Amino acid sequence: MQLKSLGSALTTAALVATAFTGAVATAGTATAATKPDCSSALVNVKPKATVNLRSAPKTSATAVGTWNKGQKGGVCFGDRKPTTGGSYKACGKKSNKWYFGGPNSTSKEGWVPATCLPI
Repeated sequence: MQLKSLGSALTTAALVATAFTGAVATAGTATAATKPDCSSALVNVKPKATVNLRSAPKTSATAVGTWNKGQKGGVCFGDRKPTTGGSYKACGKKSNKWYFGGPNSTSKEGWVPATCLPI
């Protein structure tokens, strides 16, 4: 019963934090990167290599899926710039720029290294 009460208390704390800040609070985890403005998108984008879709714009973030080389997909392009995140080396280049998107054939989407997209 104590665990159930603790879970209820954490849920209540998260809801109160959301009411005051407008952001979702999570217990024991770092704040995940927010999804960018997807009011406009680039379509028919094909990665230069197979890439992991990440839950946040950094290589240490959880891989939530993959986007295969040459597979058509879309990228959020509301603000016309990539997001600055963790540094990486991918597709032969070093960068810290990331885009949010994914392949058309699945509902998976996540953060993708900008150097692997022909944008």
